[in-house]
Amino acid sequence: MSEPSSTVVLRVPPLGAELHDDVAERHTAVDAPHDDVEAIVCTNSGRVDDALIAALPGLRVICNHGVGYDNIDLEACRARGIAVSNTPEVLDAAVAETALGLLLATVRRLPQADRFVREERWAEGAFPLTAQVSGSRVGIVGLGRIGTALAELLAAMGCTVGYHNRREVAGSPFTYHPRLVDLAAAVDALVLVVPGGPGTAGLVGAEVLDALGPDGVLVNVARGSVVDEGALITALAEGRLGAAGLDVYADEPHVPAALRAMEQVVLLPHVGSATRPTRAAMRELTLRNLDTFLRTGSLVTPVPELASH
Repeated sequence: MSEPSSTVVLRVPPLGAELHDDVAERHTAVDAPHDDVEAIVCTNSGRVDDALIAALPGLRVICNHGVGYDNIDLEACRARGIAVSNTPEVLDAAVAETALGLLLATVRRLPQADRFVREERWAEGAFPLTAQVSGSRVGIVGLGRIGTALAELLAAMGCTVGYHNRREVAGSPFTYHPRLVDLAAAVDALVLVVPGGPGTAGLVGAEVLDALGPDGVLVNVARGSVVDEGALITALAEGRLGAAGLDVYADEPHVPAALRAMEQVVLLPHVGSATRPTRAAMRELTLRNLDTFLRTGSLVTPVPELASH
C-alpha cells in the first residue's frame, strides 16, 4: 500500500468506519480543524457551517457522502471559491425502494400486523382489513432521479402517479400539478423526495395535510425539515390525516414521543440508502471526487449550484 498523501483532509463526523479509514489510507487525515486542512469529507449528517469553513483558511474542496447537501453552507463556499461534491445517482434505486417499502408498510399496516402475531392476538380474531397500494393514486413531491425511479415502480403496480415540482418535467408521462395542495387533494398517498434546505423548509404544513385528508397517507424519505412536524402530529392526533411513514425527522436521531406512540405511524431510522452495495458505491464516488479534485482541480459530481464555479 502506498504512503498517504500530504494533503490534509478533515473528517467531519459522523462517518462510517470504512470511509473514515479509507480517507486515512489515502491522505493525511485529521479529526479537528487545522490551518493546513485543504479538504473535508463529510456525510449529510455532518454540519459544515460558515464557522467551520471560516476556521479553515486553506480549504479548497468539500466531498459530501450523500445526495443531499443541506448540511453545507453553500453561500460560504461560493464566497470562498470552495468546490463541493455529492453522490447522486448511485443511491437512486435504494432510496426509491425504501420509499416504496415504507408506503407499503404504512398502507398495509405491516408492522402492526407483525406485532399482532407476536402479541398472540391472532387467536382472538382476524387482523383488520387495510387499504391497498396497487391501483391507488400516489403523488410524488420531487420528480428528480429518485422520484422518477419511484414513479416507475408505482406505475408497474398500476398506480396513477402525479407529481409536484418547481417546474414541469419535459417528456414525463406522469401528471404535473403546479400547486402542491392540489396534488395532495388528488391522491391517496403523498411521498416526499425533495432536497432539504431553506427552499423546502416547512413545505408540507397543515394546508397540505388537510388536503390529503383523513384517509390520506404521508411518506417522507426526503428531509425532516420539509414537513412541519408539529402540524403533522396534530393532524394525525385529530384524525385529519390517516397515517404516516417516516424515515426522516426534524431533530435526528430524536423522534417526538407523540409520533412514537401513534399506532398509525411507521418509523424508520433514516435508512433510505442504507444498503451495503449502495453505501459502497457512495463511498467510492466520494473518494473519487476527492482524488480527482486534488489531481485535476475538477470534481466528478459537483453540486449543481456550484457546478460552473
